[in-house]
Amino acid sequence: MKKLKIVAIIVLLITLFGVGVFLIVGPGMLEKSMNKVLKHPPYKISQAAQKKHDGLIIMDWHSDSLLWNRNLLKRCNYGHMDIPRLAEGNVALQMFTVVTKSPKGQNYESNTADSDNITMLAIAQLWPPATWSSLYERALYQSRRLHDCASKEPERLKIIRRQSDLIKALETRSKTKSNGPGNIVLGLLGIEGCHCLEGKLENVKGLYDAGYRMISLHHFFDNELGGSLHGISRNGLTEFGRQVVRELERLEIIIDVAHSSPAVLDDVLKIATRPVVVSHTGMYGICKTERNYSDEQMQRIAEKGGLICIGYWEGAVCDISPVGIVKSLRYAIDLVGEDHVALGSDFDGTTTTAFDTSELSILTQNMMDHGFSDSEITKVMGGNSVRFLSSYLPK
Repeated sequence: MKKLKIVAIIVLLITLFGVGVFLIVGPGMLEKSMNKVLKHPPYKISQAAQKKHDGLIIMDWHSDSLLWNRNLLKRCNYGHMDIPRLAEGNVALQMFTVVTKSPKGQNYESNTADSDNITMLAIAQLWPPATWSSLYERALYQSRRLHDCASKEPERLKIIRRQSDLIKALETRSKTKSNGPGNIVLGLLGIEGCHCLEGKLENVKGLYDAGYRMISLHHFFDNELGGSLHGISRNGLTEFGRQVVRELERLEIIIDVAHSSPAVLDDVLKIATRPVVVSHTGMYGICKTERNYSDEQMQRIAEKGGLICIGYWEGAVCDISPVGIVKSLRYAIDLVGEDHVALGSDFDGTTTTAFDTSELSILTQNMMDHGFSDSEITKVMGGNSVRFLSSYLPK
């Protein structure tokens, strides 16, 4: 009996040790396998391209980096984005998008809401217990994480909530800017999917109070607002969905239609009084995947003043090389005009890319190589985004 107790204790200790090791190294190993950068020799950037790049105001509309337990204030050797690498890439504005639920499979054709990958990730990363069962709490927690970073190092990260914040921060940045890690990053908060509302309209105000300034209606599955681009029903907006759209507009929260069904997009364009954003996407005319809206739908978004933000992963652009991304940017400009195209990387969103955010000058180089005008480069890299935010962030 005594030997059995000893064996049982040993087994328990081994089990606890294994769990401890998993909690320490498991999430990092998982992210390394899901957010990859293809190996490549250093990109060659000409002096002219680097000078041009350093003079730009750059914005990325979509990165899911808050999903992972990396310290975003420290430079990491895996994943796609952190504050030091944003500064190295001269990214002035970064939309930190939050994922609260993701189905198994996560395919572009058809998903149900019956499964969730994020629950186990939240537990494994030791998120607060409230986040293990509440999508709303997951959104609040990830907002707190970004605010904590800004509180710890306010000279490196400032969170933007309103138009006056943006104007003052950009003025300060232009006066104090130095190339490299000294650049301050201006962060905004966005959400992927209104399922985190948990069916409660009043939670829109709660998310606003937590700092969220862009909210997408859907992610990979249908929810209470209507059909997802990758769901089952393909339905348009429900009555609750219409209520949420009206509440988002009342609070001056930017509506992101990435992942919404075409029918939802049609309904939103009919009732919205403000332009919408597709925060991370590609162009169907050049990359015919289920992930991308039709060219006609993209034109309608642009006609109403919206922004179309081109991503860097295969499902969006088909060819993830810098040249391939620039080809998608060229197609988008030719289709909807230079005033309606921006960048939406989908960094750290379980994607594989050809570069991380510190290497963003390779896009400037390739745009110059392919005959983009100075105006086109300036607008696509961030000029359009600053103009949009200056008009549609809360006053």
